[in-house]
Amino acid sequence: MKLNNHVKTVVVAGATFLGSLAYAGDNPIAKAPKQGIWRGEFVISETHIPFNFEYNTKDKEHPVLTLLNGTRRDDFKVTKLGGDSIFVKMNTYDAALVAHVETDGKITGEYRSLVPGFRGSSLPFSAEHGKDYRFVEKGKEQPTKHNLSGKWDLQVFSKAKMPDNVALLKQEGNKLTGVVMSTVGDSRELEGVVQGNEFVLSHFSGPNPRVYKGTINEDGSITGVISSGIYDNTKFEGVKNAEAALPDPYKLTHLKEGYKRLDFTLPDLDGKQVSLSDDKYKGKVVIVEIVGTWCPNCTDQTAFLSPWFKENKARGVEAIAIGFEQKDDLEYAKYTLGTLKKKYGIEYDILFGGIADKKVASEKLPALNRMMAFPTTIIIDRKGEVRQIHTGYTGTITGDYYTEYVKKWNTDLDALIAEPVPTTFTSSVQNSPVKGK
Repeated sequence: MKLNNHVKTVVVAGATFLGSLAYAGDNPIAKAPKQGIWRGEFVISETHIPFNFEYNTKDKEHPVLTLLNGTRRDDFKVTKLGGDSIFVKMNTYDAALVAHVETDGKITGEYRSLVPGFRGSSLPFSAEHGKDYRFVEKGKEQPTKHNLSGKWDLQVFSKAKMPDNVALLKQEGNKLTGVVMSTVGDSRELEGVVQGNEFVLSHFSGPNPRVYKGTINEDGSITGVISSGIYDNTKFEGVKNAEAALPDPYKLTHLKEGYKRLDFTLPDLDGKQVSLSDDKYKGKVVIVEIVGTWCPNCTDQTAFLSPWFKENKARGVEAIAIGFEQKDDLEYAKYTLGTLKKKYGIEYDILFGGIADKKVASEKLPALNRMMAFPTTIIIDRKGEVRQIHTGYTGTITGDYYTEYVKKWNTDLDALIAEPVPTTFTSSVQNSPVKGK
C-alpha cells in the first residue's frame, strides 16, 4: 500500500494547522504566555501527571519552552499562533503541545501525536504560571518516617511479569528524585515527593509523560502503579537491595550460531541502497546504531554518539544509524530521521529500516538472535566481523552506570581502531594516536 502522497500531506499538516490557528487567534488584545516558571498537568482518565516548564521570551521572535525534570533541561522552539496560541513541536518526537492562553492567564491545550493516521492520540493539559512545585505546595508537605534513598529491585507486571528493573532513588526531606533502569534503557530523570507512607514521581521531557505512584509498606517494600502517556497502567513491586543488578547488556543480543558478520542493504534518506559490503566501510571499524526517533533512549544514545563520531571519524571509523519509524514509508522517515540528523548534527549515514517493530527489525537483521531493544548498538571490526553488541542505553542520570559505559566504550573502540587494516582491503584508513573522548 502506497502512503507517500498521504504522508507528504500530513507532514505539512503542522504548518497548515498553525496557519489556521494563527488566523483564528489573531487578536491584538489577546494574551501571550507569561515568561517564567509554570506548572502543568496532563489528565489520563482519572490520573493527573504534573510537569514543570519555563517559558522564555528573551528572544521575542523565537520563544523557548524548557521542560524541567530534576536537573534535566529540554528546550523546544515555540511557534506563536496569533496573539494567544502556541504550537510546541517536541523536537525529534512527532508530537506537539498545542495550546492557547485563557483570559485568566492559564494555558489549556493538548499533547498531540502528529504521526499520520494516529487518531485519538492526544492528552489534554492545563498549566498555571508562577507555580514552581510539582506535586505538593511548599509548606503542605506531610511528615514521613521513610527514606527511599538507595538501589531497588523493581518488578513490573503487565499481562505477565516483565524482566526486573533497577531503581536508583534519592530522597532529601520530602523531595524524591531518581531513575528506573531496565534491559532496554532508562526512564530519564524522575522527580516527585514522599508524603507519609506514599510517594509519587513523574517525568515529561518530550515523549509520553509518565507517573509512578506507590505505597511504602510496613516491611519497607514498595508497591504501586505506573501510568505512561496514552498507554495502559502497569503495576510494580520493589524491595531495597544494594546488590540489585540488571542482566549484562553485552550478552542479551548476539549473533546466531554460525554467523560472524552482519549483512543488510537498506535505503538512505535519498533512497540510495547502502550495504555494509560497500567500499566505504571496508577496513574500517563500523558502529551500527539501531534507533527510532520516537524512542527517548535512542535520542540520548545519538546525543552521545554524534559528537564522539565527529571527534574520532578520522581514525578509521564509520557509523550507520538504522531508523525504524512509526510509519513504514520512506518519505515520512526522510522527515523524521532528517529532523534527528539536524537536531544532533549527525555526520554519519542514516538508513531506513521500516516500521518500528522488533519483529520487523529482526527480519531486516537476520544474523541477530533477536531484536530486543531500541536502541541496540553493534560494533564491527576492521575485518568486517561483529565484535560487540550492546542492548539498550543508560544515560547520564544513571551515574556510575553511564560512567562505566563510556569508559568501556572508549577502551574497546581504542583497541579495535588500533588493530591493523587487513591486507585484503585497499582502505586509506590512517590510524591516529588520538584517544576516544
